[in-house]
Amino acid sequence: MELMPMVLYAGVLLQLILAGVAAAILFERKVIGYMQLRTGPNRHGPWGILQTVADVLKLLIKEDIIPHAADRKVFVLAPIIAFVPSFAILATVSWSENLYAADLNIGVLYFIGLSSVTTLGVLMGGWSSNNKYALLGSMRGVAQMISYEIPLVLSIVGVVILVGSLNLRDIVFFQESIGLWLFIPQFLGFVVYMISAIAELNRSPFDLPEAESELVSGYHTEYSGFRMAFFMLAEYVYAIAISALATTIFFGGWLGPDFLPGEFWFLLKMCFFMFVWFWLRATLPRARVDHLMNFGWKVLIPLALLNIVITSIIKVWMG
Repeated sequence: MELMPMVLYAGVLLQLILAGVAAAILFERKVIGYMQLRTGPNRHGPWGILQTVADVLKLLIKEDIIPHAADRKVFVLAPIIAFVPSFAILATVSWSENLYAADLNIGVLYFIGLSSVTTLGVLMGGWSSNNKYALLGSMRGVAQMISYEIPLVLSIVGVVILVGSLNLRDIVFFQESIGLWLFIPQFLGFVVYMISAIAELNRSPFDLPEAESELVSGYHTEYSGFRMAFFMLAEYVYAIAISALATTIFFGGWLGPDFLPGEFWFLLKMCFFMFVWFWLRATLPRARVDHLMNFGWKVLIPLALLNIVITSIIKVWMG
């Protein structure tokens, strides 16, 4: 009996996430078009709202090409390995006080640990393609994702120390009890999280695995049709998931004035983070790969460790 509500929740959430991804792509194009003094989508449907639908249909009906020299089994499996964890981590997200799927005591650990599996999908996609550009793109992507996952995790440790729990709902309730969003006492950790999240998502200015000037299209160069769509879908679902995690940990989750439901405030805060991703893409040039790696290891990790030390001292001092 408990299985059916879980399956129903997962099915409805999947449909909503797919619709959310389509809306996010349109939102991104409109924001970037406005900031760069371009029109953006304006042909298909009113204000171009059907442009994303047209793009999805194009990907679904395109011919599925698998290179002759590719490792066929790994090539087919890679997009699935990349996408499934991005959807599975949403199980721990609480959209409001009463709307959630799993209330895990190790919610933060589950979220971070499962999201790391996508790195394997990126490596599989590049290696199995039997293409030197795809292989270099996947190696660069894996190096970047692993490097920036370390400061991303460390930036959350300060919050876990303050709250004393890995449960995402407990983190929101803690912020409610103290009447303060944790991005204020954890501002240094919040800054490290934001920068690391952008690099983890492979978004501009840190979209080096897809640097078309030197690597064509990176690890998914040889992919077409719906398999390519899986990689793109995983990227946008992760953007939604990382925004949801930031909303929960640093911005009080569903907390907000009572005249509107908690789901509204949660989605509004998520949209703010998504807007920041798009804003940075529209304004900043791509970073150089050696600068990116040095910044992660020599700047962000020490800052994250400093935040942990400061938070621990404050926690002990406050008893």
